[in-house]
Amino acid sequence: MTVITATATEMQNNFGYYLRLVAGGQEILVTKNGREVGRLVPKNETVSYLTDSLTGILKEKTDLDDAKAELLREKYESAR
Repeated sequence: MTVITATATEMQNNFGYYLRLVAGGQEILVTKNGREVGRLVPKNETVSYLTDSLTGILKEKTDLDDAKAELLREKYESAR
């Protein structure tokens, strides 16, 4: 899927149009002054987007529950 890029001004002036695109499954990258400030992602793609964005962070762990528990243990045990 191709990600559509829109400026914050375009989003503000044409919100209904971009909302229909997202409802149809399209992802929208929002920029302001040439910098990415956010994304609109279809609801059914949200979990997939978040999981994909974690690739490489979880040290090749495939079980997200185990990885989360380990990261929390490391965080709170090192705070002691």
